[in-house]
Amino acid sequence: MKLIYLLKKEFLQIFRNKFLLAAIIVLPVFELAVLPWAATFEQKNISLCVVDNDRSSFSRKLTEKVLSSGYFRLTEYESDYRKALSHVESDRASLILNIPDDFEKDFVNGQTVNLSLVIDAVDGQKGGLGMSYLSQIINDYSRQVLTESGKQAPGIIELKPDFRYNPSMRYQNYMVPGILVILVTMMGGILSSINIVREKEVGTIEQINVTPISKTVFIFGKLIPFWVLGLFNLTVGMMIGWIIFGLYPLGSIFNIYIFAFFYLLAFTGLGLMISNFAKTQQQAMFMLIFVLIVFIMLSGLFTPITSMPEWAQKITVINPLRYFVEVVRLVYLKGSGFRDILPQLYGIMVFVVLFNLMAITSYRKAND
Repeated sequence: MKLIYLLKKEFLQIFRNKFLLAAIIVLPVFELAVLPWAATFEQKNISLCVVDNDRSSFSRKLTEKVLSSGYFRLTEYESDYRKALSHVESDRASLILNIPDDFEKDFVNGQTVNLSLVIDAVDGQKGGLGMSYLSQIINDYSRQVLTESGKQAPGIIELKPDFRYNPSMRYQNYMVPGILVILVTMMGGILSSINIVREKEVGTIEQINVTPISKTVFIFGKLIPFWVLGLFNLTVGMMIGWIIFGLYPLGSIFNIYIFAFFYLLAFTGLGLMISNFAKTQQQAMFMLIFVLIVFIMLSGLFTPITSMPEWAQKITVINPLRYFVEVVRLVYLKGSGFRDILPQLYGIMVFVVLFNLMAITSYRKAND
């Protein structure tokens, strides 16, 4: 009987806690309804640049067949290989299909034709699947030509891959930079989200509120220690990545630190805003976990954003993790410079202003 009364009391507490009840209902519904669309290992809309040196009817039909498969999205149709390579370097294309001169002539005459395929292997899984898809499409194309011509077997088309930026196709090279982002995010998010609410629980927030310190100074006084700890955590993570996996940035390490500074400025502001609204540390952790799960799954950490549905790709624009993941991988694996990460830097600065303004205003509303 004692256990029954105890269980009754616990369930009553759960049902009376509106925040906890909402979390129990909303969290699983949202995760199961939305996130499976984002966490997919099927690759679609792989950005493809075609360099057609032949400009024949056969090369055009091959390009059309590749694009009609639904796995690829044509970003550029070039005649200059160097221009095509710049698209891969700037992350506008993931693959380059290079069709040689006399493709139609050699193929019809029964000769072996070599198609070169340049692959951005930063994401080894996407690169490997892209090559696999193209191989199947090219084999189908050869059989289609044979059927339509009614002649003897035409020449053989061989696909020769050239893996760029991650030649060994090591999955660790792709994941370690992303995990660094998670480490920094957890440090900045968890500590900042429980900071003010902890002051509320122990009763020291009232003492702080009667001091002549302005709300803005108070918020930034809370943020600065987490910036320092976050950057220290990033340094430790990069050292571990170098010692254990032999992975180090090909670009300037200062570009990562510059971006990490603004990223922590944004994310700790989000954590403090959560702390302002939460009444207990348990509530703050629930809210942060919910936000982190959504951010991580929609950041491109595990699966490319281009493979997500169009509506999910639009949502990622308001995800700060996406920008940091992109920057760390660009600097680590492609050696990108400061100009290359400027679009992501501009994006994260918007979050810096937004989250910190919300942190300051929500603290004033909660405690005035």
